[in-house]
Amino acid sequence: MLSLSSGLKTLHLFFRSSTEFTVLKNVNNFLHTSISNHSWNVYHLCKPSPLYHKFRRKIYFPEKYTVEPLRNDNLGGRDPNTGRVVTARIGGGIKHLYHWVDFQRTGPTVPNEFYVEKVIQIMICGCRTAHIALVGGKNGLRYILATVNMKPENIIRTSQYIPPDPYLANDGDAFPLGAIPLGTLVHNIEKVPGQGGILLHAAGAFGVIMRKVNKRVIVKLPSKLEVSFSQECMATVGQISNMLHGSTPIGSPNRNRELGNRPRSGLWHRKTGRFGRKIKPLPPVQIMKPQKESNFYNIRIKLPQHNIIYPNGYI
Repeated sequence: MLSLSSGLKTLHLFFRSSTEFTVLKNVNNFLHTSISNHSWNVYHLCKPSPLYHKFRRKIYFPEKYTVEPLRNDNLGGRDPNTGRVVTARIGGGIKHLYHWVDFQRTGPTVPNEFYVEKVIQIMICGCRTAHIALVGGKNGLRYILATVNMKPENIIRTSQYIPPDPYLANDGDAFPLGAIPLGTLVHNIEKVPGQGGILLHAAGAFGVIMRKVNKRVIVKLPSKLEVSFSQECMATVGQISNMLHGSTPIGSPNRNRELGNRPRSGLWHRKTGRFGRKIKPLPPVQIMKPQKESNFYNIRIKLPQHNIIYPNGYI
């Protein structure tokens, strides 16, 4: 007997061991269930909403961007729709207001023109590991991720023009990857031009521009993975602030509860190293391309109510 679980209902399919049955074969590349010799594979039908990262808090975003602290609700590791625990060891802690960080840096596309902003204040945000900076320009105030060397009164520039020679960039400047010299530390990198920065947002994170091939730029991530981006993807120069966050010990269980982490169950096993350590070669260069939109839809299957009796006795 094989069972296929979809959502809250369970569908049971019964068939003989010598038969091969295929359910919903190649339906819009959405659900492929192949049963042969008691082996099958099912693609997940739904994914959690990206608005609730790690199911730690739910943020109430207004219609327009604002620098005012936003109200949020702590989820405690529970799904906001079903209320079930999705991520363990999350709950409690000091409640912080959320500061809306603008990850999209846009500027002029003509040579020798920059969108200039001034750093007003470096702040600590309790909802993220990195520090943030309040900057202001002719378009208003906004929050961005602060870098290690960023200080108040600094001037940062933004441009989307790729010159023949790379820019001499400073910490906090945002340029296309094709306009930044080799060996420069960058963060807040776009996967697709115009999408907004997605990669490298944590405290102390940075990527290194390794080489340029045609109209692609190879960036080495902290995981030593090399990723190929389009030269038009925007990136911010510098290493993200609060670089000692990962190496700073928490200190006490009470401090860990203040951070919103619940204690472990108490079951602990010492790592003996009996099975050794896997040393795997680095994966090949990953190429970032725009994802094609796929029309996914739900499929409901109904089985007949009467029982099916086979010669081998299975019902």
